[in-house]
Amino acid sequence: MKILCISDQIDPLVYTNSIKERFKDIDIVLSAGDLPLDYLEFVVSSLNIPLLFVFGNHNVEELSFFMQRNELSLTTPVWDDGHPASSLGCIHIGSKVRLEGGLIIAGLGGSMRYNQGVNQYTNAQMNFEIIKLIPRLIFNRLFHGRYLDILLTHAPPLGIHDKPDLCHRGFSAFLWFMRVFRPRYLIHGHIHLYDLSELRVSRYQETTVINAYSHYVFDTKEGL
Repeated sequence: MKILCISDQIDPLVYTNSIKERFKDIDIVLSAGDLPLDYLEFVVSSLNIPLLFVFGNHNVEELSFFMQRNELSLTTPVWDDGHPASSLGCIHIGSKVRLEGGLIIAGLGGSMRYNQGVNQYTNAQMNFEIIKLIPRLIFNRLFHGRYLDILLTHAPPLGIHDKPDLCHRGFSAFLWFMRVFRPRYLIHGHIHLYDLSELRVSRYQETTVINAYSHYVFDTKEGL
């Protein structure tokens, strides 16, 4: 499956009339946050393929709308249909798990808490968001043979692609998540690459960690 990852910057290579031709072989789009919803709507309406997203710590004006519906129960692991994001043709998977195109994808949005802003978490709070996913992940392991394929986040893991300041520091909770649940990929945003030759792809145990800043394309069949 060929995946287009986007985050943090409206990329002129994506936001263009030639998007259909440039990305005609893409199967799914994953947005790692800090992008306006009208940009996501442009992408999904142009490519007419599934787009899954999490919110970051910016462009969160519509976050309350997506959080109005009931959250997943800790004891009732069910697939989330993404509504009301369907009104945009996009699917919000923050603190949720979804099966899409044969891939099991979980989402954890937000950044490390650095002020009293929206969608910011302490590491302990992020651990609680992970706990909410565990019933579904165990179900996946029992009935699909694996916990998940992709973890989509906004912030990076601690010590991988992150920065020393509190705002851009990664979550140690994500390191624990990768050790225990072994996703094939962790895709994050939040860390801007001002030089696109900067490190974008790293490996942590069994997980390939990808910075989705601006845009990045990879094929799950071919590897990286």
